Amino acid sequence: MPTRPARSLETFANPSPGRDYLIHMEVPEFTCLCPKTGQPDFARLILDYIPDRTCVELKSLKLYFWSYRNEGAFHEAVTNGILDDLAAATRPRYMRLTARFYVRGGIFTTVVAEHRKKGWKPAMRVDLREFKEQSSFDPASFPLPCSDAK
Repeated sequence: MPTRPARSLETFANPSPGRDYLIHMEVPEFTCLCPKTGQPDFARLILDYIPDRTCVELKSLKLYFWSYRNEGAFHEAVTNGILDDLAAATRPRYMRLTARFYVRGGIFTTVVAEHRKKGWKPAMRVDLREFKEQSSFDPASFPLPCSDAK
């Protein structure tokens, strides 16, 4: 097998360190084991972060997540542990990990953990809905191309 699970996380230089921008990733097939029963737990992980000087490299992230496949961990522990490892590797301005575990015993569990760089404050949010209401441009007024048009 050419690749194996690994706990190491590789990073690369942020191509735009002078700007706050959001990196959003979804991992729909995360698995670990229930520490009580040994049965598999399945989750969708949602990672949002604002990088500072480095970004996480995707292949290493995939191998990192894979390393949890045969490890027993409570939902809270695995979510916080992953966030701690990612924050230590990348030292982001902000990072949030949302872990949505699928039903077990009739209960869905969602765990959300956040990291903020000391002293970092987010920029003011721009609400684009207000811009659309003030703009004369309305994308709905333009017809979409029709595949059966001749």
